[in-house]
Amino acid sequence: MKLQTLFTIASVYMMLVGLGFILFPHAFGKGAVPEDASPALIAYLRLWGSPLLGIAVMDWMVRKAGPSSTRNAIIVGNTIGFAVIGLLDAWGTFSGGRPVTKIFVVVHLLLAVVFILVGRKNWSTQKDQQDLSI
Repeated sequence: MKLQTLFTIASVYMMLVGLGFILFPHAFGKGAVPEDASPALIAYLRLWGSPLLGIAVMDWMVRKAGPSSTRNAIIVGNTIGFAVIGLLDAWGTFSGGRPVTKIFVVVHLLLAVVFILVGRKNWSTQKDQQDLSI
């Protein structure tokens, strides 16, 4: 798989999940969010959609970028993000979570593994002009 394709898939996925949390928190959390959920819980779920949209935009914008330390950082960020959420999904599954969570275990861990494999193949060893330090 090409890195551009992987970034595109991750971007679209993150956009859909982010919008799901923001626009359809009850439907998106079916089985985990009670029908009579408090406005505070709904606001909390919507809050988590916004950083996912930011990640979606970042992945979309970097999808055609050439090798750089910045692109490397985005590869690592996606790898860690998908790996951790996959592990949390697994934990939730074994702790009595919703049955649908098993699907997300597979999706998230698969994305993490693909980011590792494709990212290693496309890793930039060049020192670019841009410094990531703040």
